[in-house]
Formats: sequence, C-alpha cells, structure tokens
Amino acid sequence: MRDGGYHGFSFREVAADVGIKSASVHHHFPAKEDLASAVVDGYTERFIATLGDPADPSQTPRALIDRYVELFRRALIDEQRMCLCGLLGSETRSLPDRVSADTRTFFHRHIEWLSKVFRSDAPHESQTGIEDKAMRLVATLEGALLVAQSLGDADVFERIVGSTMATLELGGSELN
Repeated sequence: MRDGGYHGFSFREVAADVGIKSASVHHHFPAKEDLASAVVDGYTERFIATLGDPADPSQTPRALIDRYVELFRRALIDEQRMCLCGLLGSETRSLPDRVSADTRTFFHRHIEWLSKVFRSDAPHESQTGIEDKAMRLVATLEGALLVAQSLGDADVFERIVGSTMATLELGGSELN
C-alpha cells in the first residue's frame, strides 16, 4: 500500500510477499477493506508508540520534534516510501469509509501528539494556535515527502524541513 495506495495492491501480492496462499490472507481478512484497516491501525499505533510520551519530562520539546521529523526522514531515505497515511489521505474520496476513517484517525493522533508537545513548551498559547502549529508541521512533512519523492531528490526534503524548523519557535526561541 505504501507503494501504490489502496487500489494498488492485491491479496495475491500480499500473500506472495508473506509467503502464504491468498486463501490464507482471505481467511484472516475477508475483504480488502479489513486488511487495509488492520494495516493502517497497526501503522498508526507503531508510529505513535515510536514517538513516545509527549509529556516525558526527560525529553525537551526540541528532542521530541526532532524524533517526529526523523520518522518522516527515515520513510524517505531508508525506506524510499511515502508515509502510508499521507498516501491514503490523497485517496480519501475513493477509499472505503472504514479505511478513510482510520486514515483520519492517524492524522488526528499526530495533531494531538504534536499539540501536547507544543502545549508543554507554550502553556499560555491558545488551543487554536497550538493545533494550527501542529497541523502546519504535519502538512509540511507530508508535503515535503511528496515533493521529494516526486522529484526523486531527498535533498528537497531536507531543504523544506530545514527552512520550516528554522522558523518553528519553541521555548520562546527559534528551533534551529
């Protein structure tokens, strides 16, 4: 799914990749929607778990944001793939309702996690301001992945992220 989206994979391909028969995949996931939903849910849980607790007092907001950015960087450089939910998000109108809802949950959870990080850094900032900052960072990273992948140039990601991080304020100062 990270290569071709929801409509770009089949049970046969999944079975071949795993080394089992297609019927075995169907046994556990009767419909493509069931399989896709399980994949999105697992992807979301692993991503959020890797980020850790946004209120961890041993981590600075800068370290937490750096960890967040690094996961997108790894997707591009190490895995040479898009973020699964970024890719599915572009297909929202053609996804089954359940998969679309699971994809939205991924983004809501990211905005929530980032908002907690930003809130710990700026407790007096408005909730709207905090959420806007979180959404801008998610949108920037997803967009940077898309543009870098489209141009076949990982340096594009670094340029976009670098300029964004230079203007992202944490602790009353710029993050650079």
